[in-house]
Amino acid sequence: MFVEAERDGRLNARTTGGEREMLADFLTAQRTTLEMKCAGLQSELSRRSVAPSTLSLLGIVRHLAEAERRWFRCVLAGEEAPPLFVSDTRPDHDFEGAVPDPAVIAGAWEAWRAEVEFADRLVAGAPDLDIEGADGWKGKVSLRWVLIHMVEEYARHNGHADLLRERIDGAVGV
Repeated sequence: MFVEAERDGRLNARTTGGEREMLADFLTAQRTTLEMKCAGLQSELSRRSVAPSTLSLLGIVRHLAEAERRWFRCVLAGEEAPPLFVSDTRPDHDFEGAVPDPAVIAGAWEAWRAEVEFADRLVAGAPDLDIEGADGWKGKVSLRWVLIHMVEEYARHNGHADLLRERIDGAVGV
């Protein structure tokens, strides 16, 4: 199993060097893991875990697109960007709206990739990890905190993705 992760680079994060680069490497590894857990699937991405849960691989992609957007674009960059899939009246629509429609699937991946690209540009261009943004939930947060939080967020959901993928087709791996 570790050979697979070494080959795709997920276990090759720096072990020395700058904090920004190390945190970015760990976040990239988590993002890559999500993509790999979803690879080769289409409508199966929307398969739910167990009733009554709405958890699915597609829901996780949509949820993480929202998280990327919220923390990097809205909180740190200060952009007025509306949520992609959720609203005040439908706070769980990132999961509930994850249906086996090819347009929904394509839209989720497009949104996720756009938000990851934005986040990567913001991280690379930030003068340091101490830049701050204001969040209505946590108050003041630094880029450092957001990076750590996003690694945590992906790691938690990648654990779910492991189980969801194994349920779909038996695929397991690092």
